[in-house]
Order: sequence, then structure tokens, then C-alpha cells
Amino acid sequence: MTVIVTGGAGFIGSALVRRLNAQGQAVVTIDKLTYAGNPDNIANLPRPELHRFEQVDICDRAAIRRIYAEVKPTAVYHLAAESHVDRSIDSPAPFIETNVTGSLVLLEAALEHWRGLDGTAQQQFRHLQVSTDEVYGELGETGLFDENSPYRPNSPYAASKASSDHLARAFGRTYGLPILITNCGNNYGPYQFPEKLIPLTVLNALEGKDLPVYGKGLQVRDWIHVDDHAAALQLAVEKGRAGETYLVGARGEQRNIDLVHTLCAILDDLRPRNDGAGYASQIRFVTDRPGHDARYAIDPAKCERELGWRRTYDVATGMRATVQWYLDNGTWCRRATETYGRQRIGLG
Repeated sequence: MTVIVTGGAGFIGSALVRRLNAQGQAVVTIDKLTYAGNPDNIANLPRPELHRFEQVDICDRAAIRRIYAEVKPTAVYHLAAESHVDRSIDSPAPFIETNVTGSLVLLEAALEHWRGLDGTAQQQFRHLQVSTDEVYGELGETGLFDENSPYRPNSPYAASKASSDHLARAFGRTYGLPILITNCGNNYGPYQFPEKLIPLTVLNALEGKDLPVYGKGLQVRDWIHVDDHAAALQLAVEKGRAGETYLVGARGEQRNIDLVHTLCAILDDLRPRNDGAGYASQIRFVTDRPGHDARYAIDPAKCERELGWRRTYDVATGMRATVQWYLDNGTWCRRATETYGRQRIGLG
């Protein structure tokens, strides 16, 4: 009984691989190892004999078919994706190639594999498309996204993820492939590549650099710890109904500026500046991202009700634990930023 995790050396994928491996689940990780894929993220698994790594591009049809034929997976967790909105603004094409074409390649391989299974194995197989709340566009000042929210993507990244969601749903409806879709809010936690807001803020703060905040920082995001998200993905595969969508959120709405102030306060406590000033003095407001969505927020009621999922981290405890992890893992941080200067991108 082996599962495949695509993008398993990335931020969310590696959290899932570590979780499954610790539970004794045999896992094959497929990862191209782009700039955000890091072998260090899965280097110290508790059960390494149960893990196999394949450095493969999900757009490589021959390699993907080979892996499916060799592994004969009982489930596929599809997390491999180009995921940074700013990069999609500067260069949309890689997002279409990986997130749309790569997802199609995986769906075709999954369909071929599924059709070759016997009746019981066919019923048990699942292909999970892991997606984002950004496919729904932006909310007003009130309301929540749910499984019936219309798709209104506003960035090239969100459009590419919306396309792959639609492909997965189409393969379920047209061919009967037992697919699932999950859409999640903003993840945070250990091993996140430092282009994202939280690790970028922590590392810049420690180095005395500016802490950039887009616009006035009034954008609202729904934050969830990556380990809580990984738990939800596992439950979706194990308990979810084929063809269903589940929104995963931790009821963690925060304005970006408030979140940055929280991170600064945690750093003030855990590692004060030598000059006695607060880290908030390093905050700088910068030109906003083109087309920046104002607010996301998720109603996770269906996920809680049908899957029995519950968050274990609230924002306060989760953020403090996350900051402590970056403080304790300087070697990982240095290695992760060797080829990335944390410069501003995505101005269009």
C-alpha cells in the first residue's frame, strides 16, 4: 500500500510526507526540485526505508507513467505546483506548464492506472487535487468562501490553479476517476521558502533589513498551520467522498500589517535587537501587487463535519512556534536562500 505525493519536497508537500512517513505509510515523492523544492525538507524522515524519491518533472509523461506502473499507488496527493503569485505576474508561462499541463499528465496517468485495477482497488483509489482559496477571487468585507463559491481567479497563479481544478473535476465526471479537490487558505510553518510573507519578514528582521508590506497591509488572509493542512489532506483521502470538494481553513483571518506586527513582537521577545529598538521600526510600505485581492476567508464547516478535521494551532501559538523554528534552524535558512536574495518581484 503505497501513495504518491507530488511536490513532496516543497513546503506543504514535505509536511505531508513527514506526517505519512511517521505513521508508517509507504510514500513515493515526485519533485522536480525547482528553486522551492528542497531535499533538506525530507532529509531526516523517521522511517527512511518507507520513502522513495523521484526527481521528475510532472510534465514528463513517460516518467510519470513509469512511476505509476512501478508503484501501483493506492492514492495520489497532487501538490506539485508553481505557487508564488508575484512570480506568476512576472512570468505566467511556467505556471500554465506545470499547474495545468502537469496536472493533466497526472490525471491521464491516474486514469490509466485506475482502469487497470480490480473492483475493490478501483473503489478505494483516490486522486487528490490540492488547490487554493485564491481560485475564488476576493471577498468583500464580510462573508466566507465555501464549496459552492464561484471561481473568479484574479492572478495568473490563481487562474492556473482554477484550470487544474476544473480538469480534475472533468476527469471525475467524464471518466469516473475518483477525484477529490481541496482548497486551502494561506499556509505557514517550518520549511517555507523565504519568498513568502512570514519567513521573509522573520529573516529580513534578523538581518536588519526592511520589512516590506504591500500597499497599506490591509489585505486579509485566512492563515492555517501547514501541519493542520497536512492532516486535512490525509483525512480527505481516507474519508472524503469521491467527486467532492473540501475547503480547509483554520478561522485565522489576519490583516497583513497586523500579522507583521505580531511577528515583530514575537521577535522582540525571543531575540531582541541589540540596540533595544523594536523590529516594527523596520516596516516599510511598498507598492502594492497588481490586482491584489483584498480579502480571503474560508468556511471549513464541511471539512470539519464530514472528515472530522479540527485545527490544532490557533494563529497566536502557531506563529510563535514558527518564528522559533526559523530561529533554531539557521543552517536550513541559509541554504534555502543561497540563490534567492529576497528581492522584490511581481510588479508587472
